[in-house]
Amino acid sequence: MRAAVRQVADGTYLVHGTNTNWVILTEGDAVTLIDTGYPGDREGLLGSLAAVGSSAEAVTAVLITHAHNDHLGSAEYLSAGYGTPVYTHTAEVPHARRDFLHQAGVGAVLRNGWRPGVLPWAANALRRGGTADVAVTAPEPFPGPGPLDLPGRPVPVHTPGHTAGHCAFHLPDAGAVVSGDALVSGHPTSRVEGPQMLTDMFHHERATAVASLDVLAELDGDLLLPGHGPLHRGPVGDAARLARERAQ
Repeated sequence: MRAAVRQVADGTYLVHGTNTNWVILTEGDAVTLIDTGYPGDREGLLGSLAAVGSSAEAVTAVLITHAHNDHLGSAEYLSAGYGTPVYTHTAEVPHARRDFLHQAGVGAVLRNGWRPGVLPWAANALRRGGTADVAVTAPEPFPGPGPLDLPGRPVPVHTPGHTAGHCAFHLPDAGAVVSGDALVSGHPTSRVEGPQMLTDMFHHERATAVASLDVLAELDGDLLLPGHGPLHRGPVGDAARLARERAQ
């Protein structure tokens, strides 16, 4: 599959894979990769790196917003094949190792199968590796607080609820927030357009996920780079507050 690569700021690219997004941050020849799509998106992932003049060898680190299959899909591939470190929040490290799995299972999907878009989304997720074994052998917690010493200088922001260790990434230099699944702008299972939360079945702790929108509302930026849906332009705080209103 071919992923759609869009430059949204200097050295900052939002990439649309199969119903999921990842972000590429460049600095000279070096790259930070935030999320990796489904396992079945690997060709598109490698193609997106080539499209920005880079390659898998140039990836300095993989940052994971959360360890669902549609974001973790090629993390172990890069780690095992290229020695790329994979970083995520401390609470998400055991999830990435698959010591446990906080992900919508078959039962939850079937119970929600009457909702528009759920069954086609589920069929596509299965084809792209939504239930594949994507465990990362040696994920690591972020090396320290504040901006990471990586291309793009991303700042991890703990936004739990979707999973216990879900993190967004603030990119102050780009005026952007990579929101993962804490705040999205669309999804095949939703008929709402614009800033929103995902359907309840996707969240480990919905009330905590709603509260994390308040954390996102405090971040400065006019570009929202979500885990699902298109780029959203406008104050990220306004987007987070709108999603909270819709959630209520």
